[in-house]
Amino acid sequence: MDLFDAQEKTPGTIGDREPLAARMRPHTLDEIVGQDSVLGEHGLLRRAILADRLSSLILYGPPGSGKTSIAEVIARVTRRRFERTSGVLANVATLRGLLEAARHRRMREAVSTILFIDEIHHFNKSQQDILLPYVEDGTITLIGATTHNPFFFINSPLTSRSLVFELQPLGEEAILTLLRRALVDERGLAGWRVEADDEALSHLARVCEGDARRALGALEVAALTTPPGIDGVVRVTRDVAAESIQKKAVVYDHDEDGHYDTISAFIKSVRGSDPQAAVYWLAKMIYAGEDPRFIARRLIVLASEDIGNADPRGLTLAVSALNAVEFLGMPEARITLAQTVTYLATAPKSNAAIVAVDKALADVKAGRVLSVPSHLRDTHYSGSARLGHEGYQYAHDFEGHFVDQEYMPSDAVYYEPSNQGYEAVIRQRMEGWKARRVPRVVTPDAEGGAA
Repeated sequence: MDLFDAQEKTPGTIGDREPLAARMRPHTLDEIVGQDSVLGEHGLLRRAILADRLSSLILYGPPGSGKTSIAEVIARVTRRRFERTSGVLANVATLRGLLEAARHRRMREAVSTILFIDEIHHFNKSQQDILLPYVEDGTITLIGATTHNPFFFINSPLTSRSLVFELQPLGEEAILTLLRRALVDERGLAGWRVEADDEALSHLARVCEGDARRALGALEVAALTTPPGIDGVVRVTRDVAAESIQKKAVVYDHDEDGHYDTISAFIKSVRGSDPQAAVYWLAKMIYAGEDPRFIARRLIVLASEDIGNADPRGLTLAVSALNAVEFLGMPEARITLAQTVTYLATAPKSNAAIVAVDKALADVKAGRVLSVPSHLRDTHYSGSARLGHEGYQYAHDFEGHFVDQEYMPSDAVYYEPSNQGYEAVIRQRMEGWKARRVPRVVTPDAEGGAA
C-alpha cells in the first residue's frame, strides 16, 4: 500500500486494527509535537521541508521520540516516494534492490525517493558505503534513524553528506497532547467510548520516559482490557493505567505534595549522612519518572551547601554526574546518580561556605559597603601611581607564599571552617596565618559604612 493511500476503517474491535501508536502517526508537520527545536516555526528542518530543499538526514534520538513519524511526514509534505527498511533486517542484496529501483523510478518517472533506514547504526561499513553514490547523485534522499551517536556509529563520509538532527525525549506535556488526541481522533479511540482520568493520562506521560509509542501502547492496552461500565463507557483510571504500563503509580505528583515531600526527604537524608534512606528516596523519584537532571542539579547545590570544603571533591562529582546524566540518559544514569548520592551522603559535612556568603551578603544589604584599599586597586593603566594605587605586596615573593597586608578595611569574620574532613586542614592553615598577622586599628570606612 502506498504511503498516501487512505486507510479504510476496519470493522470490529479496536484490536482488529493497527496498533494505536501506528494509527496516530502524524500526517502533517503541525501534528508533530515535542521537537520544536528542529521543527518549530523557525526550525532549520521545518524550513528545509517546506522549501523542498531537503538533503539527506540522520535523525538521532531515543525510542519513541518521533524519528519514523518525521520521516513519513517529510515524504507526505514533499510528495516523494517513501521506501523503508531496517539496519537489522536489510542485507546488501536488499539495499541494492531498493537503490536500483529508486534509480529507475527517477529516470523513467521523474519521481524522487526517500529511503528511510531505521536503526541505521546496525549497518556495517560496507553496507553504509553502498549508499554513498546514490546519496551523492541525488538518486535517493536518505533518512537514517538511530538511537546511537551517529558520529561514532555511522561512517563520516555519510554524516558529512547529511544534516544531523538530535531529537529529545518527548516531555510530559507533549505526550499528554498525544494521549488526549488519541482519545478523540477517528484514527485513535474516538467512537469506542473510552474515557481517561487526568491522573491516568498524567501517570502514563510521566512514567513512559519520553517514549510516545510506549504511552500510546499502554493507553490502548487499558482500553482493550477494561470492562465497560453499565453505560457502555470504558473508563481508564490511574490504577488501570498503572497496570497497563506495568509500573505502579506512586504518590508523586510533580506539582503537588508528593513531589516536594520526596525531594525534601531525599536532600535531608543526604545531609543527614544516611545513604540507605538517600538511595531509597532516589529510587522512588526514578521510578516515578522524575527528571534525572533535576535530581543531579539538586545534588550540585547540596554538595556546596552541606559539604563544601569538608570534601571539595563532592562538588566535582556532582557536576560530573549532571554531565553524565545528560550524556547517558536513563536507565544507565541511575547508576551514576546512585554513586553520587552514596558518596555525598557518606562525605564529611560542613555548611561554613553558605554561612560565610550569607553573612557577607547581610552586611552588604545592611549598608556596610567598604572601599577597596588603595594598594589593592587596579594598576594596569598609566597614572595609577599618581592616584595612590601602589604599595601592593606580591604574596609569592614571601616565605610560605603569605604576606601580612590589609585586604579589607574591616575585622569582620565570615568564613569559619569546621573541624570536619578537609576543612580541619583549612582551619589549621588559617590559624597559622592569623598568628602571623599584626592587629590593626579599624577606622570608619570612607564610603560611610562602619568598618
